[in-house]
Amino acid sequence: MADNSTIMKELYASFAKGDVPAVLEGFDPNIEWIEPEGMPYAGTHKGRDAVLNNVFMTLGTDWDGFSVTPYEYVASGDRVITLVHLTGTYKKTGKSVRAQSVHAWRLKDGKPTHFQQYTDTAIVQAATQ
Repeated sequence: MADNSTIMKELYASFAKGDVPAVLEGFDPNIEWIEPEGMPYAGTHKGRDAVLNNVFMTLGTDWDGFSVTPYEYVASGDRVITLVHLTGTYKKTGKSVRAQSVHAWRLKDGKPTHFQQYTDTAIVQAATQ
């Protein structure tokens, strides 16, 4: 089995290619996905279907050119921290965003079981309002 950092790099690469089914299959079926308060999809989403319907699908319909670009991975044991840039244009306002974000992952048996995002939500809100 690949190490956790490699697993996460492969999942980010699949997301960048738009291969959402591969990303979802890579997650634990009961993944807990936490978006920060102040983000458009704030809250805790449990399970692959909740992540698909409440986060990924809305990203696809609400944003043009939305992307997550990782630039550093820090792995220790069952945890991987990924530093990323979020970019895109919010369709309703036409405003673009470029925000730094930290993605905190926990993995078990090669699959992410927990995700929490840390972002300067004011930057995202400026684009969505």
